[in-house]
Amino acid sequence: MSRIPDQIVGPVPSQIISQARITANGTGSKAAEFNVAAWLNLPGLGELPVSLLVSYIDGSEQREVAVEHGKVNSHGKIMLSGVARLPHKQKISDMQIRLRSAVPIRGLIVEELFVQAADPISTSSKAFA
Repeated sequence: MSRIPDQIVGPVPSQIISQARITANGTGSKAAEFNVAAWLNLPGLGELPVSLLVSYIDGSEQREVAVEHGKVNSHGKIMLSGVARLPHKQKISDMQIRLRSAVPIRGLIVEELFVQAADPISTSSKAFA
């Protein structure tokens, strides 16, 4: 049984990836968190259940995490959002936001895509007197 390929909503620039604070756990793996929101239009696919995912490369391993699941409204629109916690052992690269559904998606319109480090590294080193 062949799987329907995910639809790419958009790539995440490496500058956004590098802004995320990395947290470590006791098992030797790390994680970075990102706020993700997508406003999508899927003409003709009203009432379709879909999932918003983040896919990424961890060293040489392809990984993915789910952000949110929902159902497209009768007008073909949906807003999906959540916090994506990306576990990794090496370095996160080639991060993409993807949409998964049970049927092929044709004509995806990305009205808006928002990705931000949930806990950004402070780039300011100013001292206050």
